[in-house]
Amino acid sequence: METTRWTIAPLIRDSFSMIGSAVGGTASAFYGFNHAMPVVRRWIKGSLWVHFLVSGPPVIVFSSACAGLAGGALPALSQLVSSSYHAAVSSPATSRD
Repeated sequence: METTRWTIAPLIRDSFSMIGSAVGGTASAFYGFNHAMPVVRRWIKGSLWVHFLVSGPPVIVFSSACAGLAGGALPALSQLVSSSYHAAVSSPATSRD
């Protein structure tokens, strides 16, 4: 069975990877800061700069991990959708008699 039509071109796969990394990193940074800052403010007294210095590194690590996961998951999902579609379209129609 010919499967070369089922694979996504490297340019498209890399584009999905870049978009997934950007969306995953940005969304997780917003999520991380929105949930980390109230906790840091409760435990550490001081100016806003101190809060950012304390909560910054864990949020950056969380954001990087989410960007990596999204950058790998989005191309894999698009490949799954593409190959499933082509498998469904190219399979012979069977009728039940």
